[in-house]
Amino acid sequence: MENYVLSCCSTADLSKEWFKKRDIKYVCFHFELDGTQYMDDLGISMPPDEMYRRMTEGADTKTSQVTIGEYEEYFEKMLKEGKDILHLCLSSGISGSFNSATIARDSLIERYPDRKIYILDSLAASSGFGLLMDKLADLRDSGMPLDDLHNWAKEHVLNLQHWFFSTDLTFFIKGGRVSKTSGFIGSVLSICPLLNVDFEGHLIPREKIRTKKKVIQRIVEQMEENAEDGLNYSGKCFISHSACIDDARAVASLIEERFPKLDGKVEIFPIGATIGSHTGPGTVALFFWGNKRVN
Repeated sequence: MENYVLSCCSTADLSKEWFKKRDIKYVCFHFELDGTQYMDDLGISMPPDEMYRRMTEGADTKTSQVTIGEYEEYFEKMLKEGKDILHLCLSSGISGSFNSATIARDSLIERYPDRKIYILDSLAASSGFGLLMDKLADLRDSGMPLDDLHNWAKEHVLNLQHWFFSTDLTFFIKGGRVSKTSGFIGSVLSICPLLNVDFEGHLIPREKIRTKKKVIQRIVEQMEENAEDGLNYSGKCFISHSACIDDARAVASLIEERFPKLDGKVEIFPIGATIGSHTGPGTVALFFWGNKRVN
């Protein structure tokens, strides 16, 4: 088997144990809570529930990506060990991480001309990014060479479907994604926006649905409509959530009921600090393999 490293950033929102089990390396984003800096290190520095509690109580949050210098240091450790690298970045539609990693790669290639460093825009976020990494780990473990794995990833990133809903518009309003007027009306009418990630990696509002019960039904319907092989979908399914585990479990239960050929149980993870700083609590995100995103 080739001597290469499969790598991503912590915004793939899997657990530390999952990354270790799948032998996937990761580099951490950063976030700030009421002026104190933390690593977005999969909840080790600050458990997600604590972060969301503090946000609900009014704490200010900021996020920052991995710097060029941090990427250089991170990559160089692996290069010094004689390893090639395939690194995937958080979607360029919501972060400049891809550009930073590419600049770091270009600098290092001059010093390590015999090594391969592939940098790829995942066009994905949260545990959808994680589902993509999990699939690449499967292909790597099956013996796929680095060049072929890079090409497979480029060809299939848009087959990763992302669907989100939120039952709390507070932080969408705060971040400017929803106007104050629309947010007030939405809250009064119990509107839960349904969003997805488009072909450019941007988070796009798709539907306004009244009541949590209906949006839970609708997000599962989106999987029925867009999953590979429809109700015969036999791949994995991941869900991430921000301090609303009961809602995540409700979605998972419906999926396991309607997709009998699913590869195992639905895996549920917390939305990490980087993504969660922008969504706030009350968001559920559903990820599966399906139709290629075209808009």
